[in-house]
Amino acid sequence: MINAQAKKNIRKAIYLAEQKTSGEIRVHLDKKGGNDPFDEGKKVFEKLGMTNTEARNGVLIYLCFNRKQIAILGDKGIHELVPDTFWDNTYKRMSEAFKKGAFEEGICAAIHEIGLKLSLHFPVNNHNPDELSNEITES
Repeated sequence: MINAQAKKNIRKAIYLAEQKTSGEIRVHLDKKGGNDPFDEGKKVFEKLGMTNTEARNGVLIYLCFNRKQIAILGDKGIHELVPDTFWDNTYKRMSEAFKKGAFEEGICAAIHEIGLKLSLHFPVNNHNPDELSNEITES
């Protein structure tokens, strides 16, 4: 579903989104999943050290294609500023794209939306290190 070229394009989407924000975005592909994608996503969030950003503004897109699971998790800093409807709407749009088989497009669109929202609350500044890798992680 996500081939090497798609992964390259997703990493580029993350890079471009992060050019406008001090926030951090990651994508994780889980082959096994679990009963609750949000719980699984929280475990991955912690394992990847996403709570270690200075402003607590990391966002994880967790995907398990085998179980048709999606979860989008924002750390404390962004979650407190963004209404649940934003996360729900981003989830719905990505899910709709997936139903059409547009996996790469759905992920990249979600990254773009998340990047725009992060840029409103956490704009790029003079001190804007890339605190987390843009690589897609897998388990």
